[in-house]
Amino acid sequence: MAGDIRFDGRVAVITGAGNGLGRDYALEIARRGGAVLVNDLGGSGAGLGASHNAADAVVDEIRAAGGKAAASYDSVATRAGGEAIVAAAVEAFGKVDIVISNAGFLRNARFEDIDDARLDALVDVHLKGAFYVAQPAYRIMRRNGYGRFVFTGSASAMFGHAWQANYAAAKGGLMGLSHIVAIEGSAYGITSNLLMPTAQSRLMAEMDDGFMEIPDFARSVQEADYSAVQDRLLPAFNTPLALYLASERCQATHGIFSANGGRYAQVLIQATQGWISPAGSDAPSVEDVAEQFDRICDATTLHRPMTVYDEFNAVAAAARERDAAAIPAA
Repeated sequence: MAGDIRFDGRVAVITGAGNGLGRDYALEIARRGGAVLVNDLGGSGAGLGASHNAADAVVDEIRAAGGKAAASYDSVATRAGGEAIVAAAVEAFGKVDIVISNAGFLRNARFEDIDDARLDALVDVHLKGAFYVAQPAYRIMRRNGYGRFVFTGSASAMFGHAWQANYAAAKGGLMGLSHIVAIEGSAYGITSNLLMPTAQSRLMAEMDDGFMEIPDFARSVQEADYSAVQDRLLPAFNTPLALYLASERCQATHGIFSANGGRYAQVLIQATQGWISPAGSDAPSVEDVAEQFDRICDATTLHRPMTVYDEFNAVAAAARERDAAAIPAA
C-alpha cells in the first residue's frame, strides 16, 4: 500500500478558505505539511460585507498546530484581486503549486426575477474569480513544470436546481474552464479537475424554499432519500477527494468528480452513438430528425470525447457502421 499523501514543499492557494469547505481543505493540507495561502474576503453567505476575522482565524489555527499559513483578504472578483492573491502566496512562500478555487455565495431567485445584481455578482465571484486567480497561478506553475487545479463545481449546474440559474450558469462555466486548463496544462505537468462537493454549510441559510412552487422539482425534493447520508453532509466528507485531486499522487485530469455523503464518484459527459444521416452532401430535413429522434437519444452506445476533435472520430466510426450496414450481403 502506498504511503501517506503529503504536501511537504507544496504551496496551496485556497479561496473562500475562512469557513466551511475551504477551511477544512486548508487545515488538512497544512496538517500534511503544505503551506497554505488562506484567502477569504470575509463576507456573508450572500456575498455581503467584508472582514479579516475568518481568514485570520484559520491562519492562527494552522500556525498554532505548527503549520505554515498566510492570510489574504483580496476579492477574487477582480483581475487585480486575483493577481494580489497569487502574489501574496509567492511573497509568503515563494511559489504556487496548488489552487483550490472555492470562493462563492448564493443569491437565489426565480429565473425570470434574476436581475443584473444577482447575475453579475455570481458570475464575477464563481466564474471570473476562478479565472482571475487561476491565470497568474498557471503562469507560475507552467514555469515550474508542475501544478494542480481543483475548481469547485456544483450538482446544481450538472443536474439542475430550481431558483439557481445564476449560480448554476456560473458553476457550469467552471467545467469548461477546468477542461481547457487540463488540456493546455498537460504539456507542463499541470492537472485540472472539477469537484462537485455536497455539504451543509452557512450557504444553506441563503436557500429559499420558494422553489417548491415547481411541481416536478418539489416532488424530487420530497422524494429524496437521505437515509445513507445522515451526519455525512459535513465539509470533512468532501476533503479527502479534494485533497487527492490536489496531490502529486493524482495524475487524473480533465475530470468531473462528485463527493456526496461519503460517496465519491466520477461524473461523465458522453455522447450517444446517435443517428447518421444518409451519405452525401444533402442535409436531412427537420422531419427526418423528428423521425429518428428516439435513435438520436438511444444511450445503448456511448462515447466520451476528451476534446472537440475526438468527437469527429466517433462520427466517422458511426458513418462507417452506417455504410457497412448498407452493403448487401453476398
